[in-house]
Formats: sequence, C-alpha cells, structure tokens
Amino acid sequence: MAAFRDIEEVSQGLLSLLSANRAEAQQRRLLGRQEQILERLLETQDGAEQRLQETLAAEEEVAQSLLHSKEHNCQGNTELQQLEAELQRAAEDDARLQASLLQLTGELQELRELEADLERQERDVDEDTTVIIPSAVPSRPQRGPAHPPGQHPALPEIHQ
Repeated sequence: MAAFRDIEEVSQGLLSLLSANRAEAQQRRLLGRQEQILERLLETQDGAEQRLQETLAAEEEVAQSLLHSKEHNCQGNTELQQLEAELQRAAEDDARLQASLLQLTGELQELRELEADLERQERDVDEDTTVIIPSAVPSRPQRGPAHPPGQHPALPEIHQ
C-alpha cells in the first residue's frame, strides 16, 4: 500500500504539474485574448478619434456656413430696407406726378374749352361781319360837282 500511496503522491504531483501547465497555457491563452481585446480597443479608439475629428470639422464647417448665412441675411435685410425706402420715395414721386398730371389735365381741359369758345367767337364775328363788294353795290349817277372845287357850300364867296 505504500506503493499505492507513492503512486498516488506521484499522480497528485503530476496532476498538480499538469494543472500548473494548464494554468500556464490558460494564462497564455488569456493573455493572447487580452492582447486581441487591447488591439480592438485601440482600433476602436482610433476610429472614434477619427470620427470625432470628422465631427468637429463638420461642426466647424456648419458654424462657418451659419455665420455666412447670418451675414448674408443681414446684408439682405439691409438691402431690403433700402429697397423699401426707394419704393416709398417712388410712391411719393408717383403721387406727386399723379397730382401734377391731374392739374395739367384740368388746365388742358380749360385750354380746350377756351379754344372752342374762341373758335365760336371767331365764327360769330365772321358771320356778323359782312364784306361789301363794290361791284355788288349799284352805282349812283354822276352829276357835276355841286360846288366848284375848293369851295364849300356853306362858305359864300367873299371876293367880288
């Protein structure tokens, strides 16, 4: 039985050696997996950093675009205000011109009425004025002069 005990002790020793070897192999396997996990973690971290850089670049681009849009919007608002002011001035000019046109139209109408009145007056004058044509008037018989030339009937001759 001592031999069995010796065999048992050797078996126990071998088992513990095998266990140690298994532990070492398992430890190597775990270290290998740990390295793989660390490599994947580093790759993931690199990818995250790259995405973060891309996101930051995109944010900066969007911010620049937003600033540009706001600036363009401000310029557009300024231009719109200028155009509205011009439109207001043009409307005022238009109102003045419309008033002037109405006044001139009234004056033109008055002138037309005066012209028509003058034409009526000219026709009336033309109708009232008769021209006597000498050939149409019968001539009087010619008699000798009732008075000698140079003498007037109301003045008697004083020379004798």
